[in-house]
Amino acid sequence: MKTKLISNMYDFECKLFRSVNQLYDQKLLNFYFRNITHLGGAIATIAITLSIIIFSRGHIQATAIASATALLISHLPVALVKKLYPRKRPYISLIETKVPANPLEDHSFPSGHTTAIFSVIIPFILYMPQLTMILIPLGVSIGLSRMYLGLHYPSDVLAGCLLGSSSGFLTYTILTELFYTAPI
Repeated sequence: MKTKLISNMYDFECKLFRSVNQLYDQKLLNFYFRNITHLGGAIATIAITLSIIIFSRGHIQATAIASATALLISHLPVALVKKLYPRKRPYISLIETKVPANPLEDHSFPSGHTTAIFSVIIPFILYMPQLTMILIPLGVSIGLSRMYLGLHYPSDVLAGCLLGSSSGFLTYTILTELFYTAPI
């Protein structure tokens, strides 16, 4: 019974993955997802948080420090889980997956890009809730881009979202307790 449940869950996940990835050849979506995905990468997330830390003060700087801390904290378990549970990327496992040239070759679970973006945006959302309407669609777009580009299963993206969000919330909570920084 357990293996049937797991098999059914995997079948559902593959269907969900294919429903996103099948849109791959649409010009506007290609432009959007191929560009937005980079905002979840290491270079962008590190550069953006460090820039805000350097060029801002007060609550915004504190928020960027929380984001940078969350980014660091979140990627330690990502690296560990990728080694302990080496899951092949969908473009390797599923036939007819559409993928850009030179795709990533490391393991799929969890999505590092999704983890990174959610670890960075959650402190900003908690400190400045007025940014929610911009930052949540950004995070969701990056997560969808990982499936659209054939690089991650939905559960990889969901795990990244949960891990990044948890790290962001944890740093918000700790820094608020340590420094009594009230949301603005």
